[in-house]
Amino acid sequence: MNKHYEVDNNQKLQRKAAEDGVVWLSICSSAPGKQGHMDNDAWNELQAEKGAAPAAVLPDADGKVGKLYRAQNTPFMWVIDAEGKVAYKGAIDDDARARGDAIAKARNYVTEAIAALKADKTPEVTSTPPYG
Repeated sequence: MNKHYEVDNNQKLQRKAAEDGVVWLSICSSAPGKQGHMDNDAWNELQAEKGAAPAAVLPDADGKVGKLYRAQNTPFMWVIDAEGKVAYKGAIDDDARARGDAIAKARNYVTEAIAALKADKTPEVTSTPPYG
């Protein structure tokens, strides 16, 4: 996920999604004492520092949401349609390398899924293995 934040890619995706009427939620399933766990104020501060633009950051310290959606790692992306059904789940894109310069050439599955739903279509790709 860092590669996407370091080059402003995730922030752009979040802003574009909001322009398209998409509600972008970031969920943190880190338990107290584990890597990535922060209170709400710390999460909001971190998001502001990164210039991130999710509609909200939701703490999931007990992991209920992560387990419900079978989250395997970070990032693990879901695109959920207006009826609440998962339209896409998996990696942001098709390039697992931790290099921001690879993003421009990568196939962005999240963007494709959002565009398909906006056009009243089913995404071409509905599931990929997440990486992170």
